[in-house]
Amino acid sequence: MKVPAVQAPKRMASVWPYLLLSVAPLCWAGNIVLARGVADIIPPVAFAFWRWTLAFMLMLILPFTLRQLAQDRKEIARRWKMLFLLALLGISSFNTLLYTAVHTTTAINGALIQSSMPAVIVLLSLILYREKVATRQMGGVMLCILGACLIVLRGDLKTLLTMSFVQGDLLMVIAVVFYGLYSALLRRRPAIHPLSFLAATFALGAAGLFPVYLAELAVTGPFAISRDVVLSILYVALFPSIVAYFCWNKGVDRVGPNRAGLFINLIPVFASLLSVWLLGESIQRFHLGGMGLVAGGMALFYSTRT
Repeated sequence: MKVPAVQAPKRMASVWPYLLLSVAPLCWAGNIVLARGVADIIPPVAFAFWRWTLAFMLMLILPFTLRQLAQDRKEIARRWKMLFLLALLGISSFNTLLYTAVHTTTAINGALIQSSMPAVIVLLSLILYREKVATRQMGGVMLCILGACLIVLRGDLKTLLTMSFVQGDLLMVIAVVFYGLYSALLRRRPAIHPLSFLAATFALGAAGLFPVYLAELAVTGPFAISRDVVLSILYVALFPSIVAYFCWNKGVDRVGPNRAGLFINLIPVFASLLSVWLLGESIQRFHLGGMGLVAGGMALFYSTRT
């Protein structure tokens, strides 16, 4: 049946936020894989500081960013406290804690803990805004978490029984709570252009990291600059930062933190696919089972009317 011309733009408009929300976890999956790979050559705070500093510089050379910042300067100055809080939670803290955690925790533990973020976002939204969550929606959340766990546990429950929790696990838990709070608080962000919001939070996030970076520098000394280091910082500044945060913030703004939060479960799915592509690993049955659970959970969640 042919879709009427008038309905086609409306249907595309309804699908577009979910496409944006799918791009963000794809970029963040690459961020996790890369962070594990460069843990021995880039200190965690330095990695986060130069990521956000370069991301801010790249934002300034994008078309229209400076003009939007000039137009929004009064609102930015008026709401700087909220902007700084969001920057500390979602920019400074989350990624620095993640980069630090991969030094002392396993990949399985880190991915498993991060897969709990949708439930954290739902819980924080319930606490902050008294949002009601339907039983079927909570069932969808649990299916997604189960699917993500199946992937990171590689389909073997014995992996869960032999897990040992270390300092990095606690850091990942704190990181998940911080980013869940960032996502829940996005609805309170200033009414400014998305480019202005990204540029402002990137700048404030880098500024918040600067004294911590100086402290790390005094302890560990400067890291060696190499081709791998430069390319790694460039990647995380462009894709997990500018592209992912623009898509994520826009998606959360359109569908709300509860619905958007479920897309976090796509991170272990995309991480598995990236491993196949970049590392030559093969798709196993637990990958397919986990992806099926995630897809089913998301379908159940979004089919429920609130």
